[in-house]
Amino acid sequence: MSTKSSDPRVASRRHFLKSATLTGAAALASPVVPVAQQSQEKASARSVPQPNLAAETQPPAADPVNQTSSGGDFMVDVLKTLDIDYIAINCASSFRGIHEAIINYGQNVKPEILTCPHEEIAVSMAQGYAKIEGRPMAMMCHGVVGLQHASMALYNAWCDRVPVYVMIGNIVEADKRAPGAEWVHSAIDPAALVRDFVKWDDQPASLQHFAESAVRAYKIAMTPPMAPVLLSLDAELQENPIPDRGRLRIPRLTTVTPPAGDPVAIAEAVKLLVAAENPVVVVDRYARTSAGMARLVEFAEALQCAVVDQAGRMNFPSRHPLNQTFRRAAVVGQADVILAIEMNDLWGTINSFADRIVRSSRPIFKPGTKIVTLGTRDLYLKANYQDFGRFQDVDLAIAGDGEASLPALTDQVKRLADASRRSALETRGKRLADLHQATREQARAEATLGWDSSPITTARLCAELWAQIKDEDWSLVGNGIRILWPQRLWKFDKPYQWNGGAGGAGIGYNAPASAGAALANKRHGRISIAIQGDGDLMFVPGTLWTAAHHRIPILYVVHNNRAYHQEYMYLQAMAARHGRGITNAHIGTTLTDPNVDYAAVSKGFGVYAEGPITDPKDLGPALKRAVAVVKRGEPALVDVVTDPR
Repeated sequence: MSTKSSDPRVASRRHFLKSATLTGAAALASPVVPVAQQSQEKASARSVPQPNLAAETQPPAADPVNQTSSGGDFMVDVLKTLDIDYIAINCASSFRGIHEAIINYGQNVKPEILTCPHEEIAVSMAQGYAKIEGRPMAMMCHGVVGLQHASMALYNAWCDRVPVYVMIGNIVEADKRAPGAEWVHSAIDPAALVRDFVKWDDQPASLQHFAESAVRAYKIAMTPPMAPVLLSLDAELQENPIPDRGRLRIPRLTTVTPPAGDPVAIAEAVKLLVAAENPVVVVDRYARTSAGMARLVEFAEALQCAVVDQAGRMNFPSRHPLNQTFRRAAVVGQADVILAIEMNDLWGTINSFADRIVRSSRPIFKPGTKIVTLGTRDLYLKANYQDFGRFQDVDLAIAGDGEASLPALTDQVKRLADASRRSALETRGKRLADLHQATREQARAEATLGWDSSPITTARLCAELWAQIKDEDWSLVGNGIRILWPQRLWKFDKPYQWNGGAGGAGIGYNAPASAGAALANKRHGRISIAIQGDGDLMFVPGTLWTAAHHRIPILYVVHNNRAYHQEYMYLQAMAARHGRGITNAHIGTTLTDPNVDYAAVSKGFGVYAEGPITDPKDLGPALKRAVAVVKRGEPALVDVVTDPR
């Protein structure tokens, strides 16, 4: 390719470089070189290849192969049959073949590329999106290095049992790798990095192999218990021409009907529940579709039983009179039958645990209580990572998808509860309704404590936010650690109004997962809100740029307590335990000196922002302005300096 160019920018750059070189040379003290010697040296210099300073800024020469299609084109054809709307990426050479095919051959539609500044952002966006939309988003990352960046987010999605469709680039054949980076970025078995926390992986050796594995991966990811899957795509498979397109076939996707519980076991469970004086239902990652909440409401009302929602999904309306979530210890302590549906950590829910001085635990349920489990948790476990919780003795374990199994339980409860039994059930329901109302009144009273204080209380933050969104079609897509005020004060009664947590409690989840959920909400016209921890945002601030770039309407309200406050409290407890005082507990746990101005950071990424807000009187008006920005289709952030919790 010729180095000549008519581009004035190139000419200007050359002139600058030439001038700079000559000026620098003139400043050096050097002996005079004879003219003949100068000519000889110039000729010698011309024989040494010089770097083409403009080459990397210019388009390449015409493709000498004249290649009109690639393996990447066929891969895009396969992905389009899987109904994947988006693919989140941090661009990389190892998947340049399929990347180019998506944007040109596939016209950047189904899937559409989401540009992410970090692979952890890409995976977390997919996790948040899937929980709102009910189907996976794809993501791609660069070989073993990109996969290592993505691994924390993948672990969150695994623990949360969320389908994420992961593809990575790789160069399998050693004789095809370029010197340098391609060697350290490739592996014989790259999925080994994350195999303990993906449900299935493969490294296709041909395009037909890819087609079958791509469809299989989607099917596996979407079969309960759901989880991430991974395909490793060889670079040459993506980039080279297709030898015989007519011989390739794309399999038809048929998703698996979720398994329902055994009818005999369900009948046994219903007998226990109907006969019980104080049955309790505890749920966690139960609601898989928009129908889940309505099914649980129907079941609870048929039985008039207490419901404790561990909030892994949007399972049960917050203001339903049978909701006893904030009376967990009391209702579990009185229970004679406990039905645990899709529980992640049943032991932790029905036992009390303390880690001060000596780690100790005790059951909060009474002896003789019958415990029944229903869910898919027992159907698929891995050995190394301990995300399954402590073993809990149970009386009846029913394997089956909770949402698919619940209608059978409800029908049998209605049949078994005769007129005399229904009277007792109604009496129990009225008692639970009174207790629920008393709990709500207590929450409202407690929320007023420190109302006008600065830093702003988390209760006031949540109350002011509720005042701005309560008349809108809203969705809380993310929340800070242990911020329970929304569930205590707000009215949650729609399936999309809460999106669950990280799963693996990995910091860096909330900001990008909230953006992914907001992307899913966008087409429905919903207002997405995230109460965003400051420490979490420090991990992945580039999420804000992605939200701005892709016009994702979301309101981030930063719970800015200027610390990793949970760890700050743990350190205080350790210091107190040893009698050393707590004055040094801020070291390594706080985010001060300097204080972070999250509003300024956000504006730098192109996001509307206000704050830091320290006066509680300024909070409501700032939130109102930010909500208006979100309603016109843009992201916004309000930085609020808050109390620790």
